[in-house]
Amino acid sequence: MFRVVLTMTMVWMTGLLAPGPALAQGQGQQLVLGISEGTSGGLDHAQVIAKYQGLAEVIGRAMKAKVSVVFAREFKQLEEGMQTGRFDLVMARPSDYPARGMRDYGYSYIASTKPDGQCFIIVPKGSALKTISEVKGKRIALPEQIAYMSRFCAAELRDKGILIGKENVQFVREQAAVGFYLDNTFADVGGVASYSGIAKKWEKDGGRILHKSVPQPYFPLVAHKRIKPEQVKAIQQELLALTASDDGKEVLKRIGVEQFDTGSEPRMRELLKWLAI
Repeated sequence: MFRVVLTMTMVWMTGLLAPGPALAQGQGQQLVLGISEGTSGGLDHAQVIAKYQGLAEVIGRAMKAKVSVVFAREFKQLEEGMQTGRFDLVMARPSDYPARGMRDYGYSYIASTKPDGQCFIIVPKGSALKTISEVKGKRIALPEQIAYMSRFCAAELRDKGILIGKENVQFVREQAAVGFYLDNTFADVGGVASYSGIAKKWEKDGGRILHKSVPQPYFPLVAHKRIKPEQVKAIQQELLALTASDDGKEVLKRIGVEQFDTGSEPRMRELLKWLAI
């Protein structure tokens, strides 16, 4: 089974097979789930297919269809897959891509995952900073300027009266480098994703989280407009039921989330406005 799924996926990737509208009709339909894990991790196509095959089977059960997994390693591939409608379903981080799918390409919201994503404003051990308002005028380290979390942190700071364009900001290539800048006194404060490796161990290593942003949907799942509303609802029911069985919990554990949330659509639809993109 694994070899069949992988072969079908790689044939599609080379352009010999084009899953999409023609295959998404009638009995025995075959659908494509596009997966993006952003720039984090180092998984290859086969590993991603294995990781998400259980979720694909859950969705397939709801749709009464076969769902194959395609790994969108590059953001360009993810965007093109939504723009052309080659992806029947998309589950991706960062969350702005599924949000663009909804805004620009006619995709429908299905769910996001828990816990939500946040920007953590962090300071090193011994920092004199006590409140978010004190960040103004300090040296700020953020991920590279075009990164989702950099925009996320900028939006949160903007809402707190701190405009990135008027501050002394140093953009670094990776979130781990934010910690390096703080540890080596190149910056006074930094912004990182709550789900990043550095955020998960910052306090354990003696650092301090100065501020946690408003939560926003994390790792959303969306469906092309050819997927009918009743089918979306059926998928949602299957996803919500995952926490009620050992098999379902194993699916969640494998993809690294606690549960699915089907109530975050309003925040998804406002996300791009909040990010100002």
